[in-house]
Amino acid sequence: MSVYLAPMTPRRLLRWAPLWLALACAHPSTSPITPVAGAADTIGASHLPPVASVQGPLAIHVVYPAAGDIVDARDSSFIFGSVGSGDAALTINGAPVRVWPNGAWIAWLPFPHDTLMQFDLVARTPRDSARLLYTAHRTARTATAPGLWLDSTSINPRGQVWMPRGEPIAVSVRAAEGAEVRLRLAGGTVVPLTAMPALEEVPAAIRAFDRDTANLARPLRADRYVGVLRGRSLGPDPGPVVGTRPGAAAGMAAAGMAAAAAPVAGPDTTGATLEAIRGADTVRARWPIRLALLDSLPLAVRLDDDSAGRGATDSTTIGRALPGGTYNWFFPTGTRTTVSGRINSDLRVRLAPGLDVWVPVADAHPLPGIPAPRAVVGSVTLRPRADRLTLRIPVSERVPFQVTETEYGLSLALYGAVGDVNWIRYGGDDPLVRTIAWSQGTAGDVTLDVQLTRPVWGYRTRWDRGDLLLEIRRPPAIDPDAPLRGRYIVVDPGHPPAGATGPTGLREAQANLGIGLALRDLLVAAGARVVMTRTSDSSVDLFPRTKLAETLDAELLISIHNNALPDGVNPFTNNGTSVFYNHPQSVPLALAVDRALVARLGIRNLGVGRGDLALVRPTWMPAILTEGLFMMLPDQEAALRSPGGQQLYARGVFEGIRDFLKQRARGE
Repeated sequence: MSVYLAPMTPRRLLRWAPLWLALACAHPSTSPITPVAGAADTIGASHLPPVASVQGPLAIHVVYPAAGDIVDARDSSFIFGSVGSGDAALTINGAPVRVWPNGAWIAWLPFPHDTLMQFDLVARTPRDSARLLYTAHRTARTATAPGLWLDSTSINPRGQVWMPRGEPIAVSVRAAEGAEVRLRLAGGTVVPLTAMPALEEVPAAIRAFDRDTANLARPLRADRYVGVLRGRSLGPDPGPVVGTRPGAAAGMAAAGMAAAAAPVAGPDTTGATLEAIRGADTVRARWPIRLALLDSLPLAVRLDDDSAGRGATDSTTIGRALPGGTYNWFFPTGTRTTVSGRINSDLRVRLAPGLDVWVPVADAHPLPGIPAPRAVVGSVTLRPRADRLTLRIPVSERVPFQVTETEYGLSLALYGAVGDVNWIRYGGDDPLVRTIAWSQGTAGDVTLDVQLTRPVWGYRTRWDRGDLLLEIRRPPAIDPDAPLRGRYIVVDPGHPPAGATGPTGLREAQANLGIGLALRDLLVAAGARVVMTRTSDSSVDLFPRTKLAETLDAELLISIHNNALPDGVNPFTNNGTSVFYNHPQSVPLALAVDRALVARLGIRNLGVGRGDLALVRPTWMPAILTEGLFMMLPDQEAALRSPGGQQLYARGVFEGIRDFLKQRARGE
């Protein structure tokens, strides 16, 4: 009998890609957006300043992978650092590696398949030589396991689960191809699992960054098995679905189970196991789960991510279409809804029939004895003000809602609601408003649709006692001959904390600050009012940065960053300039800055993209995040270290902002 239980391996902390830094600072609106096509993938002559020559003592230094990093790459990946002198010759495992004039280097190499990898680095100058045997770690690959095996870490679901009695539960596990796989319960019930052949999954990092479509090719595998378990309880009662007893995680942890969201203490006694069988061999793994059935009566909850009242958050609960997925809904504190299930620390709530959303269980507070929320939407009034329009919507319950945006309009959907909108008062003949209409949806939602005469500049929502307010920002009056005069702009030099590091040790936070200060000076000289989120090498969290921009009623938010690549993506063919946005209102600004930045820097254009990033998620103003250069490439790191390179970057962003404002001044 052979047994293979896949080890638990920590994933590398993603210090580089901004697409994974969307943490906190959610706002109560979102839109499904398609990435913008542009002049991406073009390459011009680089305008970066030349790399300064350095001839110093020979010293081999590896920046990445550093000690403790876990490389997650299929066959090849990069390693980079410096040797201290630009006239050095370097080899890694016998292969020559280019050294830039400042002693920096980066190599793209075939990586050993072992989880413990060794690299032999040899450097020579006319004066000296040095050698370094460098060890790095990589993730284990279950696909390479021989014989009969079952991956215990792939069992899903696991931990604490609450589901309705009539809802079947899908069970899945990875095991050796061609095996007979089944779930055996303590009472003797056997649930067969069926192989589901599918292409091997393409890592998210490859899809996000690798332009070589050949790397999307993956073999067809039949090592994933799925089955269905009818609703039933398993194991010790994990307690109520919301408001579980705190401080009781020890029992679950001792049993080797996922101890999320304070599970009830006690040994695991489910007796449920997953088995893989081939001939006379069998491997087994315990199913680490506690499964409870929801009460037949609906449980109402109130959502609040700042229940302590410290004001350290934006008091907004994020909603996802699946556990661990992308942000898609933003629910202000006080929103009421009903529970439809839970898996560990993710709570499933029902917005409308057929529409379930996952939220953090820590944000949910039970409302026992309260019926499922059902709101009545009353008559609507519009109040024009000098800088905004305020749509006041009477709502009898704080039900969930979502705002979606088009170029010339906003649509507000209130879930679990019925409309009693006898009238809509416009409050005068306002030039920004074209029409306001409402409709009753068949799935128990009320939709208000606001059409504007000019493109959306900004909007936000908030509760005012029993009324929901939708504030629509007036576009500023822009002088076409001096478009930056009087504009109020927040400039955010991204990081710290976190951020990428270059081959010679330049931190992204340092480079971003230099660019941000140079951009500030250019904007001020053109007549803009500028506020910086930081002016020193100090750490500022994400939420205070966006809160500052909204509190000041900034007209634009510009976040300066520089990029790096994830493991397994070739840095020589996948680097370039890109600009990210989140909401459609920011697309014209992103396109203008991308064009100007590429023209100034003269490197490949990776184009404009939509990213779920905290700094571009505010809705009150157009907001973009620039990724001008790649920290990991020696020539680009050198440019970011130099005042000339920082000025070049800043000038590109400045010209893009100016071009966008000119377009808006002309009504484009």
